[in-house]
Amino acid sequence: MLARELLRTSPDRIRAALAARGSDAPFAELLAADSRWREAQAELEALKAERNRGSKEVGALLAKGRTEEAEKVRSGMVKLGARVAAAEVEATALAEAVGALELVIPNLPHETVPVGPDETANRVEHSWGEPPTFDFEPRSHWDLGPALGILDFERAAKVAGARFAVLWGAGAALERALVTFMLDLHRGTGYREVYVPFLVNSDALIGTGQLPKFGADLFHIEGTELYLVPTAEVPVTNLHRGEVLEEASLPRRYCAYTPCFRAEAGSYGRDVRGLIRQHQFDKVELVHFATPETSYAELEVLTKAAESVLRRLGLPYRVVTLSTGDMGFAAAKTHDLEVWLPGQACYREISSCSNCEDFQARRADIKYRPSAGGRARFLHTLNGSGLAIGRTLIAILENYQHADGTVTVPEALRPYLGGLERLVPEQ
Repeated sequence: MLARELLRTSPDRIRAALAARGSDAPFAELLAADSRWREAQAELEALKAERNRGSKEVGALLAKGRTEEAEKVRSGMVKLGARVAAAEVEATALAEAVGALELVIPNLPHETVPVGPDETANRVEHSWGEPPTFDFEPRSHWDLGPALGILDFERAAKVAGARFAVLWGAGAALERALVTFMLDLHRGTGYREVYVPFLVNSDALIGTGQLPKFGADLFHIEGTELYLVPTAEVPVTNLHRGEVLEEASLPRRYCAYTPCFRAEAGSYGRDVRGLIRQHQFDKVELVHFATPETSYAELEVLTKAAESVLRRLGLPYRVVTLSTGDMGFAAAKTHDLEVWLPGQACYREISSCSNCEDFQARRADIKYRPSAGGRARFLHTLNGSGLAIGRTLIAILENYQHADGTVTVPEALRPYLGGLERLVPEQ
């Protein structure tokens, strides 16, 4: 969430940022509630001060033996006590209202983010690799996978419904190989691997910004406070919730595998075919903790780490900076990696690498203690996919396909698949 000082001193900046995002967040309501809360708090403090003066006066009168006068003052104090109690109730209610409204105000875009209403304003930063050319009409993964006998949507629908998939044989092995390959690659470049719970509580989801705004996209476990993780960003970021880290320990870079579960409540029928938008999918996530002074350098480190996976796999991609209208709720700046998919003749997102600055740290109360001394400060958090496994599998099937429907296995993955060089039809 945003600093309250910023809300009060720079409201025009926030209004402009929300307009650039195309956000309908209730900022005016928040300002009004904050103003009422400060007035109520000032009144409460004044009443408490009056009560303290009265208590001292009663004590002084009793010390002088002026019992009758002390009782009169004490009688007035009873009424004052009722006013204090009422003022406390009002101030508490207003504080809760302010806190609830703060949680639905999105982060402010960094000054380098392109301004625009949607993905049409995104800025392409650079590309890598040449999209392959074929002497046949390339097929989409939803045709290639079933023809190979490794991808099964019909049987998944029998056990779970739409937007689920079953992977058979080499398909399941390829999914597992991609997870291990990515974790090994990131560990080799200084990331610390962590295995985290696949269920999280509401505090964790509030900390990273999924709650309260995006509750409809989450799978809640009935009868509990627990939710299935929408991404490893949630449990990994919250590992340090309520902690103060030493500056000397920063930056911290973690990598983690989790399955991800998303209701896709706002997708409105988009990408209903294939593996692009599933209720359950695997992902390797990268999470950084950094000082404010170094977080944008860390964003480049994070982005390059995700890029390294695509380069090792030989998959053509481009890096795009998202516009104000296309960024996620918690992000201050986001680089999307978009991989080329021949079967769809377009680039599709395979990773979003975001600097959230201190937005999540304020919600989750994560600080660091400066080496030079002074008060603890909120640190900056960053996260990105390194990569989404299902979409990587899609990209391999479509970019490495042959006219006969077989698919070459990228060399980097062959050691993880017992030397397997080509996917061929399975029974």
